Amino acid sequence: MTASVAGRARHLYVHLPFCASRCGYCDFVTAVGRRGDHAGYVRSLLRELELEQELLAPDLETVYLGGGTPTFTETTALEALFEGVPRADELTVEANPETVTPALAALLRQAGVDRVSLGAQSFQPRLLAVLDRVAGPDDVRRAVHTLRGAGFDNISLDLIYGIPGQEPADLERDLAEALALEPEHLSAYELEAKPGTRFTHRHGEQLRRQAEALETYFERVVDRLTGAGYRWYETASFARAPEHVGGRDLRARHNLGYWLGHDYLGLGVGAVSTISGRRWRNAPSLARYEAALGGGARPPREVEELPPAVQAAERVLLGLRLDEPLPLGEVEGALDAAELVRLEQAGLVKTTGDVLALTRRGRFLGGGVTARLLAPTMNP
Repeated sequence: MTASVAGRARHLYVHLPFCASRCGYCDFVTAVGRRGDHAGYVRSLLRELELEQELLAPDLETVYLGGGTPTFTETTALEALFEGVPRADELTVEANPETVTPALAALLRQAGVDRVSLGAQSFQPRLLAVLDRVAGPDDVRRAVHTLRGAGFDNISLDLIYGIPGQEPADLERDLAEALALEPEHLSAYELEAKPGTRFTHRHGEQLRRQAEALETYFERVVDRLTGAGYRWYETASFARAPEHVGGRDLRARHNLGYWLGHDYLGLGVGAVSTISGRRWRNAPSLARYEAALGGGARPPREVEELPPAVQAAERVLLGLRLDEPLPLGEVEGALDAAELVRLEQAGLVKTTGDVLALTRRGRFLGGGVTARLLAPTMNP
């Protein structure tokens, strides 16, 4: 996996913000409904792509359509987008289960999509109601079977744990239901309700109580999925082990690009790009985004310079999310040497030769360990 070609990114993210409804815990840049605006937004995306084309390598490794709900996008607009984006070795589309029909699955296959990420979140109706999710358990099963019928052999399911009211037995049932569908990939995320969202306002006290159980839930997820033959390759991500799928590497290649510190270009309202030591984020206003591109200009954005010290710190924080060791030569000067010794003595990290890795226990503690590893001047 190569990071870039002469400073040009090999990973492309495309943001499609439209959703049928907004989940209470969501803090992504989204817009509810607005079907009449979908075609115009896609035209703006393709204009932005044209303006930034020189930042992309000739041969892309990954393209990822995220949202929002990309598969909620009006059909002709989605077709126009697929016609305009460059080809890549891996083309992923996020989908909500209720949007997956035989016609949509056929469209995705014809467009060259080879990986679909489904937001299942839970298989318990009462917990889905807490999350304001539209799709029910049967919609998830139907979506998987529809995608299989269309020929997809790389499906990922997203699950959430730590939902207010969720009991350990609920989590066990969710994991069993997900495994019964035999996805090639699973992501299991701790619920993060951002301060100020209506979800936090409504469920704040339950969330505080639930927080005490999250570490136990995390360990339960890891034990259940690794026991079922999945590789725990990233903090929240699990892929069918190659020996169970004919040697295929089913890790999410696009997300691996982020975790390995590769350059990537993001298109769309609120999208982030990181290329050649600079990061920029498009403004989250849909109206300002489309107005700028309609006039032939780049969208308004915030730009941040990333000096080598910041890049090294981020390489530690992101790289240690993976089950692969981190080369020490890539993070020289970013580590607190004394803290590294203390954490190694505590059995949370290990160094072997010229590489660094978290132990199993260290991986469960995750960000708390990696933050301590950083030299005091390196903490972002």
